[in-house]
Amino acid sequence: MSESREIRLPIELCAAVEKKFGKTFGSIEEMVLFLLQELAKSETTDLDRADQAVIEERLRELGYI
Repeated sequence: MSESREIRLPIELCAAVEKKFGKTFGSIEEMVLFLLQELAKSETTDLDRADQAVIEERLRELGYI
């Protein structure tokens, strides 16, 4: 993997994410990396509106947007 950057997230948000997604992702870093990679793919611009709305809602719930 290439160089990394640090981001800061509220502790309460991290705890909620770990509780909700801990079994799916090994860490918050893995989940954020996965989400950003999916969003960065060129195909994500071709999502239908329903799929895009689901992704945006999930990111809102996580406090990213």
